[in-house]
Amino acid sequence: MTLAPRPPEIPAPMPSSTEAPVLVWFREDLRLGDHPALAAALETGRPVTALYLYDDASPSLRPLGGASQWWLSRSLKALAQDCAALGLPFTVRKGAAATEIPKAVKEAGAAQTLWSRRYGAAEAKIDGEVQARLERAGVEVSTFNGRLLYEPWEVTSKAGTPLKLFSPFWRACQAKGDPAPPLPRPTKRDVTAGPALDGLAVEDLALEPTTPDWAGGLRANWTPGEAGAREAVGAFLDDGLRGYAKNRDRPDLPATSRMSPHLRFGEVSPRQLWHAVEAAKAEGAANGTDVEKFRAELGWREFSYHLLHQHPELATRNVQPRFDAFPWSKPDPAQMRAWRRGLTGYPIVDAGMRQLWTTGWMHNRVRMICASFLIKDLLVDWREGEAWFWDTLVDADPANNAASWQWVAGCGADAAPYFRVFNPILQGEKFDPEGAYVKAFVPELKDVPTRYVHKPWEATEIELRAAGVTLGEDYPRTIVDHGKARDRALAAFGRLPPKDG
Repeated sequence: MTLAPRPPEIPAPMPSSTEAPVLVWFREDLRLGDHPALAAALETGRPVTALYLYDDASPSLRPLGGASQWWLSRSLKALAQDCAALGLPFTVRKGAAATEIPKAVKEAGAAQTLWSRRYGAAEAKIDGEVQARLERAGVEVSTFNGRLLYEPWEVTSKAGTPLKLFSPFWRACQAKGDPAPPLPRPTKRDVTAGPALDGLAVEDLALEPTTPDWAGGLRANWTPGEAGAREAVGAFLDDGLRGYAKNRDRPDLPATSRMSPHLRFGEVSPRQLWHAVEAAKAEGAANGTDVEKFRAELGWREFSYHLLHQHPELATRNVQPRFDAFPWSKPDPAQMRAWRRGLTGYPIVDAGMRQLWTTGWMHNRVRMICASFLIKDLLVDWREGEAWFWDTLVDADPANNAASWQWVAGCGADAAPYFRVFNPILQGEKFDPEGAYVKAFVPELKDVPTRYVHKPWEATEIELRAAGVTLGEDYPRTIVDHGKARDRALAAFGRLPPKDG
């Protein structure tokens, strides 16, 4: 097991009478509320300058996908406006962090730099290089946990070793008690403005699509930024939290938080969400079962970062090495196109893939169904799917995305039973019983009788004609027989080396 570099835990700076500015380096924490690095900077009483660096020049970093770039662009614009309202100078630049951050610190005349820790191996290594350069130049560096409830090295077994299964991991987290309350959002009177640095307009980063402009569905469905996150939290507390434990697997109901992209870019913190649902319970707006289930979903996010810290190559290498021998099929280009475009002939799969392409997001239950179809019905390597989701999800998270794909593939942590093959017909009938989700994203089936909406091939020609559907023309025939594909997948799993072998 190879652990990602552990960022040093550096205490917050003490208040000082010096007038030397401090610089806050924003990264995946694009908010002002519950921002430990920003709060510590303001507590020094020194002038404060804020910077976001779009690092497109460090070769070890994985480039953001298209949908994430769109979100980042909108989120940066929102953060710039929020900083301006506070009187906090905020600059956007681009380039390699190892050179650009020390340069910005020197230009600002900053005596101290503060940031939230990152947990990917490449990011942690870069942060270490930046810290070393700054400290050699006599600049203090302070780093903070601004992303997680509990950092990876804080949650271990009694023997002090990393935990490999979710349930004991989450029990260990809960044993620590509730996380600290979130820090308040600063006000204008809290800010002493530091120097304004030269920088770029967010538009200069060219993160949003132009020709073609495929982001119309994203604009219609999302409001990136801290204010958008607050609005989404309020909507969830009002309409989604009550009944969450029972209804969260229903893609036809507004029963999920839709907080994942806001968490991904740090527009809301997990501590804020933890205490928001606790307040809702105290006010009688939710019951304990719903709150605990939602917290467990925050726990899965925590566990994913725990895994990323243990397995730095989470997006490219099987957590369980025995899966290195799995007999993946060579991807069939026609089948891959059908899966990506939502034209597999299995309505729940097609609805999910079209929701993804249209909105940049997919319901979590349907993500599992679509992933299982690619991996186990088509026997395509999970890394192909992970890469597609990385490019098309607005919440493409380096820990969650990879950990979840490995879980479905069976090669990840806590993937039991690892050989589970989701039946797309039964899954559709169970979780979208009236076909409302399918009909919303596969409109060619909107008039198909409900009993056939997840298996239109069982309808008679008369019934299909009445619904305006001709299979193979208006809606595709299935690209693979699920029963035969399941048998093939189980045979492939059966050839794996023993778990302890």
